[in-house]
Order: sequence, then C-alpha cells, then structure tokens
Amino acid sequence: MPSPAITTTFVLARRELIRFFRQRSRVFGAIAQPLMFWLVLGSGIGQRAYFYPGVLLMVVLFTSIFATVSLIEDRHSGFLQAVLAAPAPRAAIVLGKTFGGAAIALLQAAFFLALAPLAGVAYGAVDWPSVAAILVLSAVALTATGFTFAWWLDNAQGFHAVMMVLLMPSWLLSGAVFSVEQAAPWLAAIMRANPLTHAVAALRHALSGGAASAGQVAILAVFAAVALGLATLVASRRT
Repeated sequence: MPSPAITTTFVLARRELIRFFRQRSRVFGAIAQPLMFWLVLGSGIGQRAYFYPGVLLMVVLFTSIFATVSLIEDRHSGFLQAVLAAPAPRAAIVLGKTFGGAAIALLQAAFFLALAPLAGVAYGAVDWPSVAAILVLSAVALTATGFTFAWWLDNAQGFHAVMMVLLMPSWLLSGAVFSVEQAAPWLAAIMRANPLTHAVAALRHALSGGAASAGQVAILAVFAAVALGLATLVASRRT
C-alpha cells in the first residue's frame, strides 16, 4: 500500500491536471499568448527562428508559475487546510503541486514544439534528450518558485501582480530577445546570473542540432533543487 506521502503527491498532481483542463480559458490563454507574441515579434523583426527557443521557455514560465495560483484558491476554499491535516509531510504537498503544475507546463510546451517547423527547426536535427531535460528542470524550478510566492500571498490579484513584476524582467533578461553579447556590461552580468539565460541558450543549441552543455544542465538542476528546497522550507512553517 502506498505511503501517505506518495498518495498525497499523486492526488494533488492529478488534481492540478484535471482542474487545468476543465478551465478552457486557461488552456486557451496559456497557448494563445506566447503564440501571438512569437508570431508578431518574430515576424516584425524577421527573426522568428531566433525567438522560438525563448518563447518556448515563456510557455513553460507562464504556465508553471500561474498554475500555482491554485494554492491560493485551495486555501480560500478550505481544501488546503484539509490537506495540511492529513498524515503526510509538507514536502508531499510541495511535490504534488509542483509536479502537477510542471506537467501542465510540459504539455503546453509539447504543443508549442509541434510548431517548431514553422520556425525552421528540423525535427531530425533536434537533440531531444537535451530539450526534454531542459524543459523538465525549468518547469519544476519555476513551478516550485511560484509555489513559494503563492504560499505567502493571500489573494490571486496580488500574486499575479508580484509575478508579472518578476517574470517579465526575468524573461527579457534571459537572452530570449537580445543576446548577452549585445547587452551593456552591467546588464550582461545580470543576464549571466539569471538561470533562465542558461535555459534559453541550452534550448537554442539543442534545437539547432547540438547537445546542451553539462554546465547548463547542472545550473538548471541546481535551480530546481534550490527552488524545491525553498518551497518545502516555507511550507514547513506553521500556516
């Protein structure tokens, strides 16, 4: 018989997926916004292939982070309090919500990957193991980050406001729009310290036929581990 921790993790992850697909507006928004951004910006500047990896990460970024707003909704509905009373460690709650949100983000990314030929990406040249590793680690790290903020914030409006202030600069300074080499020295230093910069660079390399470097994957793995650890730490505090 599965332990309470495994059962809690599985049930929460499954619940996130069911909730997402029952809300068609979330499905549409998660797909339409990055798609429109890519088509308009890429076509306007004429570098649709260059922007594709960054917008693919944007899909993961926005879907992962905003999936965790359900934590605030669960608190208001009383569901979270019921889960906290269950005989399962807080880490199981973190993993369940994180894995559920990350799975949603990866499904959205898979849909967007189907559009890769429109950006001139040849499927036969793609290093799929590298792409999968980058997307999984990014989705887990970003969902856990969203969990941390959602645990502390008490309303969805505040969560969206805080996340937008943090998300757009993080994405813009990831090399998705302009490269580190084009940035001013002080801005380039910030970009190099941004884990998303390494995710975009690794994706761009993997989609063009190369393998992501071990260093880039290691940075994303550390990012995911730290984000999960921080989420578990805040969840372990008394609510």
